[in-house]
Parts: sequence; structure tokens; C-alpha cells
Amino acid sequence: MSRKTPLLPFDFYSIKSKITLFALLATLIPSLTIGWRSYVQNKRFLSQKITQELQKVTSQASRETSLWLKERLYDLKVFSSSYVVTENLARLQGASAGQIEDERAVRGLRDYLGSVRAKFGDYEELTVVAPNGMVVASSAQLPGPVALPDGWLDRARAGEAAIGSPHWDEALRAGTLVVSQPILGADERLLGALAAKLNFHVIVESLASDSGPDLSDFYLVTRSGAVVAGTHPVPVTSRPTKAALPPDLASRLFAQESAASEYSSPRGVAVVGTLKTVPGLSLGVVAEKERRLAYAEIYRLRRTTIWLVGGLLLGVGSLAYLLGLSIVRPLDTLIAGAAKVATGSLDVDLPVSSRGELGYMTEVFNHMVEQLRLGRQELGEANQTLRERNQELQELSVTDSLTGLFNRKHMWETLARELEGYKRHQRPLAVLMIDIDHFKRYNDTHGHLAGDEVLKRMAEIFRSSLRVSDYAARYGGEEFLMVLPDTDSTMANQAAERLRGLVAAENLASAGPAKITVSIGVASTSGHEEEPESLVRNADTALYRAKKAGRNRAFVFEAGSTGPS
Repeated sequence: MSRKTPLLPFDFYSIKSKITLFALLATLIPSLTIGWRSYVQNKRFLSQKITQELQKVTSQASRETSLWLKERLYDLKVFSSSYVVTENLARLQGASAGQIEDERAVRGLRDYLGSVRAKFGDYEELTVVAPNGMVVASSAQLPGPVALPDGWLDRARAGEAAIGSPHWDEALRAGTLVVSQPILGADERLLGALAAKLNFHVIVESLASDSGPDLSDFYLVTRSGAVVAGTHPVPVTSRPTKAALPPDLASRLFAQESAASEYSSPRGVAVVGTLKTVPGLSLGVVAEKERRLAYAEIYRLRRTTIWLVGGLLLGVGSLAYLLGLSIVRPLDTLIAGAAKVATGSLDVDLPVSSRGELGYMTEVFNHMVEQLRLGRQELGEANQTLRERNQELQELSVTDSLTGLFNRKHMWETLARELEGYKRHQRPLAVLMIDIDHFKRYNDTHGHLAGDEVLKRMAEIFRSSLRVSDYAARYGGEEFLMVLPDTDSTMANQAAERLRGLVAAENLASAGPAKITVSIGVASTSGHEEEPESLVRNADTALYRAKKAGRNRAFVFEAGSTGPS
């Protein structure tokens, strides 16, 4: 496109004042409006950014704290099932009335608790208590009474851990939590409980080191506003009486979980903070940032905007005499065209009605709109192609390329999801582990291509025998796995026998009188096996028994049976 000749000078004397006033107003009003909107939008954007940063910190801290508690409970469960604990406690409780306490058993318990306490810094004190609540042994030199969680005995009888309420321990000058795990004897008789006092300062130090230097404060708070642990810049645990949040503020933070709030922190500083509750505990993780530092950027933006608007007014007032009506009409045309484009319509072709820069700008604008039309068309075609490719990738990511069944990765995800439904609704669930008998021999005899055809035909048989709610996947090689929701052990065994019969009746061998048969292992949920790995492992154990018994049969997993060594 060729550049037009420059604008010729015009006599603006008669309308000078009007044009100057118009230009100033036309500049002032939009500039102030845009400046204010820019300030508001930037402040909103910055607030969202701050909120997201605080939410990220609190969410991660909440997950880490919950995981830390689960790990401590698991460790405690391992400690409580130790042979040293169960045998010594059983020996003490087995003594007849009036017998002298077995000091060697007590010493063994005390030494074991002391060694565990020395290795694991999360535990301030470990205590073995009898079912009547009496302290039997402790890792402390001078053990005192143990504030066991409410209802610990009922939960211990049910074989479950008990979690107390977080509180401030004046003796330790730290926030603590008492948890307990039942101690069961060889005959599953309740012998007592192993109680542990956990120190929150350990997990808070770890979380604060990962949260970065931008936070003003980071601490754990109860629903009543009591701070039990915290760090940065001055440890909150060193001044618990001054570090408590007002109860109404604590209630608001818990009620508006994950939302950013502005308030005065326990240190008396204006802050922006957010809270995230810790699953399984009546605690919240609070992350705060000083308001002055958080909004420093928006304050600078506001000052810059004021200076820019003032400079713009001065410049426009100086140029208003020269610019005038010659730019108004073509500029209005350009604005109208740009507004139409902004609404999404590209059906714009502006007439070039003036010479000079605005005429050239109009030509550039028309060329830009044409390029946008071409770009939109190309983008539409590219998006359509991308959607088709994504659909293909989605199918490939969850299916086995040879058999068309779901793959192993998708199988684990589906089994985990079904087990979650079992845990919530207590519906029965069964799995079948299926293995083709002597498949390697078949491959060696007839070739891998013939073996692939057998695998494909097996997949067709499985699909034809499935219910709508059932699920089949290729587990690996010649092994397949079926997930049968709402199916107990008896029903699953019947399904396995029916499936085995279908395969045995099918003429799958490519040559000779040989028949293709399958061995099937059956496992179902029993109230104890509630993890995907254990359920599949039980089915695999049953499959091993079926193959060991001669193949071409189905076996149901029984507790105590063993699989391959």
C-alpha cells in the first residue's frame, strides 16, 4: 500500500476555542474513565493474584499437614503392632491378682518407647496405657497423666485410631496433639492403646521453609482463634497469648474458607490473609501478607496513571489547535469499525475518505481486518483438526491397541474409583484375573501372529459376556482382568465358570486338536481388602492356585492361601 500525501494546512481560526475545548474534554473524560477502569481492573487482578498465591500456600500446607498426620498414625500403628509391645503388655495383663509386676516387661516397653522417641522427632512422648486408662510405660523420664482423646476406648475396641483436639502445651511451649492406636494381642483381644503426643512445630517449620519468603506470617489456628504453631518472621509459638485471633475474625476466616480477607494480624499489622482447614483436624492453616507490600504495585500504578493523564491533557491541549475536525470524522469511522471488530464481527470494509495519515491508517485497518478474517478461518480449521486429534489421543490413552480392551493404567483408575463407591455404599465388588493356559507354548508352535488372533478373539468373548456395568482390561501379555461391581464372591465365581466354559467351547486353536482354555482367579471385597493392589493380589493368588491345580478352572481367593513364591 502506498502512503498518501501529507495533510494540507487549514485555517482553524474561527473555531479555535471550540476545538480546543472539545479536544480537552474528549481527552479528559475518556482518559479519566479508562484510567479509573484500569486502576479498578488492575487492583482486581492483583487481588486475585494475591488470593491465588495465598490459596496455593494454604492448600499445600493443609494437604501436607493432613498427610503428616496420616503418616504419624500409620507409624503409630506399626509401633503398636510390634512384638515387643504386644508380648510385654500381654505378659503384664496375664499376671494373676497380687503378683509382683513383671519389671522386665515394663522395662522392655519403656526401652522400646524411648528408642522410637529418639528416632522420630515428631513425637514428644509415647505412652502405653491399659484399657482402664492407667499408664503402663512411657518414653518420658517422669511420665504424668495422659489426656487421651475423647472416646478413645470405644474406637480402640473397634480397632480404630483416635485423634484428640489440638491445644497449646504450656510445658513444651508448643502446640500439640494426642493420638492413639489400639494394641491388639495375637487373639485380637484389646490389650490397651499406644498414645503419642505430636508437636505441630515440626510440620510448621517444614511448611514455612517451602512457602517462600513473601509471607508475613504462617500459622495453625483453632476455630476459637487460638494459635497452636506458626513461624516467620517471629515464631508465634513463643507468644501464644498475644498471637490469638479474635473469635469473630477466626469464625469469619473459617466461614469464608480460601477467600482472601483484609484484617489486622496478631502482630497488629494490616494484612491480606486466607485460611484453609486441615482435613481430619479442627485446625486451619492461615497465610498472611502485609497489605502495604501486597498492593505496592497498584499504588505505583495509580501514581503513574495520574501523571500520564496530566501529561496527556497538556499535550492534547497543545495539539488541539492543529488537529480539529479533519481527524474527527475519519476517526469516528475508524472507532466504529474497531468497535464492530471488538464485538466479533469482521464484516468491515471502511471507505478511505480522507488523505494523509488517517487515510493510510484506514487502509492499514482494512488490511488488518482482512488478515483477521483469514486468520479466523485458518484457526477454525486448525481447531477442528486439533479436536479430532485429541479424540484419537483420548481413545489411544485408555485402550489396548491389540485387543481394543481398556489398558492397565485405565484399569487401575477404574478399580480405585469402584472401590471408593464400595467404601461409601458398602456394595460388593469382585475382580477376575484371567490367564490363557499354555499361551507361550501356543505362540512357539503357531507363531505370534496366531497368538495375537487368539488375544483378539478372547477380547471379543469377554466383551460379549460383560454386563453394562462390568469392565474388562488387558492386564499384560496373556492376562486379563475384569471388574464386576455389585457382585459378591458367589456371583463372581458363577461368572468365572460361565466365562471359562465359553472359552473352552470356542475353537480358538489355529491348527491341530489343541483347545485354548483359561484359568481364572476370583477375589471380592470382604471388609478387609479395600485397596486396588490387595484386591488384584488376592485374585492373582487364586489364579495361581487354579493353574497349580491343573488349569482350565476357576478358584475363589480364600484368606490364608498363598500365591507364587
